[in-house]
Amino acid sequence: MFKKISDFILDTLFPIKCIGCEKEKEWICSTCFSKLNLQQEQTCPYCQRNITPHGETCFSCKRKNRLDGLFVAGYYHNELLQTAIHLYKYRFIQDLSFPLGKFLLKAVHFYEISLPDLIIPIPLHKYRQRWRGFNQSFLLAQFLSQNLLPHYSIPIKNVLKRIRFNKPQASLHNYLQREKNIEGIFQLEKNVSPHFIKNKKIWLIDDVVTTGSTLNEATKILKKAQAQSVWGIVLARQKTNNRS
Repeated sequence: MFKKISDFILDTLFPIKCIGCEKEKEWICSTCFSKLNLQQEQTCPYCQRNITPHGETCFSCKRKNRLDGLFVAGYYHNELLQTAIHLYKYRFIQDLSFPLGKFLLKAVHFYEISLPDLIIPIPLHKYRQRWRGFNQSFLLAQFLSQNLLPHYSIPIKNVLKRIRFNKPQASLHNYLQREKNIEGIFQLEKNVSPHFIKNKKIWLIDDVVTTGSTLNEATKILKKAQAQSVWGIVLARQKTNNRS
């Protein structure tokens, strides 16, 4: 009863409107959702030059990097997608996990990506999750887990833990600063055995990637536990040319 009353008050004071056209009762209406264009070409996540199947790490970059590939659903410069992600992460609009999850699902199905054995969301530090109220990557991962296959949920598990409360990666624009900021930040949760990871095909879910430092650091832990493959699956990539 209390929730119904509080929802009524919130809906009255802050009515839900499409962030694209202001149509009421939906955060992204069907018309605006159709304007979220899928990324047409996928490139190697490291050099960002070689076009590869679904964003597979190219041969030259495989020798010095861990992530097997990075699939990017849409374009960060799409104003609607960028606004939706910003409101989701920084204005704490948890309900946007549904249209954003649906967009991620649409991209994965359209490009017919090989499905994983296990889905893992990039974790937040407990202090940041308490402040935000939810882990945006977990909600996206949960949507994929429940909707990739009919009548079957692909296992999703929080196997990684952040062990340091670091600066947000978005606040750092220097590539080396990002690398240093994220170094050694993950470990396996205490209740997770490396045998649970061994020989698994894994999707790492995050919202936005820039340099890929976070995904790469998480992959290091999973590959140490002998994961067969690790792919990043994200909504968008924010381009940067600053690797100094």
